[in-house]
Amino acid sequence: MRVLDESRSRPAQSVPRTAALHRPLASYYLVLASTGLLLALGLVMVLSASSVRSYATYHSSYTIALKQGIFIAVGLPAMWLSSRLPVRVWRLVATPLLLASFVLLVLVLVPGVGRRVDGATRWIPLPGGFNLQPSELAKLGLALWGADLLVRKHKLLGEWKHLFVPLLPAVCALGTLVMLEPDMGTTIVIMSVALGLLWVVGTPSRYFGTLLAAVVGLAVVLAVADPYRLQRLTSFLHPFNDKLVTGYQAVQGLYALSSGGWLGLGLGASREKWSGGLPNAHTDYVFAIIGEELGLLGTLTVLLLFATLIYAGIRIAKRTTDPFSRLAATGITAWLAAQALVNIGAVVGLLPITGIPLPLISFGGSALVPTLVAIGLLLSVARREPGAPAALAARQSRVQQLFGRVHRRRPPAAPSRPQRPVGR
Repeated sequence: MRVLDESRSRPAQSVPRTAALHRPLASYYLVLASTGLLLALGLVMVLSASSVRSYATYHSSYTIALKQGIFIAVGLPAMWLSSRLPVRVWRLVATPLLLASFVLLVLVLVPGVGRRVDGATRWIPLPGGFNLQPSELAKLGLALWGADLLVRKHKLLGEWKHLFVPLLPAVCALGTLVMLEPDMGTTIVIMSVALGLLWVVGTPSRYFGTLLAAVVGLAVVLAVADPYRLQRLTSFLHPFNDKLVTGYQAVQGLYALSSGGWLGLGLGASREKWSGGLPNAHTDYVFAIIGEELGLLGTLTVLLLFATLIYAGIRIAKRTTDPFSRLAATGITAWLAAQALVNIGAVVGLLPITGIPLPLISFGGSALVPTLVAIGLLLSVARREPGAPAALAARQSRVQQLFGRVHRRRPPAAPSRPQRPVGR
């Protein structure tokens, strides 16, 4: 009688697969994929939205888009480099970066140094037709310095004076310099970074509620104290009351969104990017052009990509075991979330117009490069999540094995024929 091999007769049991979001590198790939898709979409939309203005200014429809391509070409290596830096390097550069941001924010306000555009002095001209916006460096500097500060003082954070000082004075100083430009949108983002850090570090509810109320009250006072900002606030509430002057940009943005319908007019078919339409179609209002050309489907895609990026940032902050990495990831995630919310909210008419770019999509190297460096930090933290180093090592080993098999499968090179001696 033949004895059956139980191991062969028994049906093979399938090995349970790990859910995608439970894998060690899930956060890493979510950040990488959402960032890459937003960059690609942004480059295409900058090309489409800026083509008319670029041709009128530079006699070429591609000049502005080529500049954006240069910014991406600079930002991607910077993102890769920052994703490889250890935590100690980020903590070392935190204070110098914040101090450099303060110096540049003061310089931009010096007459003859800062460049004034549309009533705001936010840029320092650089050679080659480029501009530096110091407030963008201040966001990254505050996220790193605030995280390092709170980690160094973690044993003293039970006392309110150690919890708030010197963090809040530094935030107020940054906000004051930015408001002198003026730039209300960036000030909101800076405040959001500080609130995110204080929330994660465990600020008591009574302190956090008082601080939040003070920030909201200060924002209201600043909005109504200056005639220019008050005019923007009233035009936001009733843009169609003066749709040719104070409410012009908001109304044109709503026209662009409403004319896109479900699927849009088609890529490149925007009417608002032409003369007499949106004045900042490729910068602050690129989301409106997305809605006009790609429709509701395009705008929902952008929202989904930003939601994925923010979710991944929160996930990275929760899963990391290093206190500095947790706080730095929190500050960067709060920055990206607040800036996207303020920009999109202004375009759709839910918030006042503040003139802040949409991260990773709007034109501008001063905003894009620091944002990519910050995302590189998120990738760096994600690479050190529990189980991530082992998964990266296993992936590298599989790649090496794959290349080894390919190399072994190559046919051997044919032996060269010996050359006949040259005779007479």
